[in-house]
Amino acid sequence: MAIQIKTLDQLQTMRKAGLLVRNTLELVRANIKAGITTSALDAIADANIKRGGGTSNFKGYHGYPATICVSVNDEIVHGIPGERMIMPGDIVSVDCGAVIDGWHGDAAFSMIVDPVDEKRQMMLDVCEESMWVGIAAGKVGAKLSDIGHAIEKYTNEQGKYGILREYGGHGIGTAMHMEPHIFNYGKPGHGPTIEVGMVFAIEPMITMGSEKTKVLADNWTVVTVDKSHGSHFENTYCIAPDGKPFVLTALDGGKSELARFGVEVSTLLS
Repeated sequence: MAIQIKTLDQLQTMRKAGLLVRNTLELVRANIKAGITTSALDAIADANIKRGGGTSNFKGYHGYPATICVSVNDEIVHGIPGERMIMPGDIVSVDCGAVIDGWHGDAAFSMIVDPVDEKRQMMLDVCEESMWVGIAAGKVGAKLSDIGHAIEKYTNEQGKYGILREYGGHGIGTAMHMEPHIFNYGKPGHGPTIEVGMVFAIEPMITMGSEKTKVLADNWTVVTVDKSHGSHFENTYCIAPDGKPFVLTALDGGKSELARFGVEVSTLLS
């Protein structure tokens, strides 16, 4: 398995892409409310990426027709924006990517439109925290499977949730999806050793019910077989030249979140 190694200069360009992705996601988040269509959210994201000097890495990817993925309720990932109107109480998951000077960024979040149901909000909180747990476990010198093991262990400790098997994180750099594939489950201590210059997109996806999914007739939208609702969070992080992690798609590089795990982030990309 050949994992692309990046120089500091290349990571700095990926940071630009990562910040554009994050700013786009925050703009989309601010506009998610009952009554807006998913295509309107897509238009907001498309305009912002262009304003930021980037291009969408989703649009045209294997024929994908939009700038972002917007997945609602039992749609977990890869929902195609269209005329669907967001309704009160919907779980809305948004996945976004951008390219600047040939280098990619990728991130996602889920949120609930008011009124917020406590049990479903807890699922979202568990999914988001499991992402940070996974990033914290993916430090220099660790094995790749330590990430998925940490995500699975934390998630299972919080309650009975379905962890998607067919979809996971990935390497990222000069392409959006690169080696390695990163499972959100598994035994620790397996796979390549995590080294300086590696960049991974970590993206847990969990459901309120079964982990079993199917793809709709549009050949993109992934839904749960049992119709249970789900959530999806993602960040792109690297191991900087000083051996410390840095979250390329977080405004503060992941400093505040990773500090809770006793993990210090690199200052080389700030």
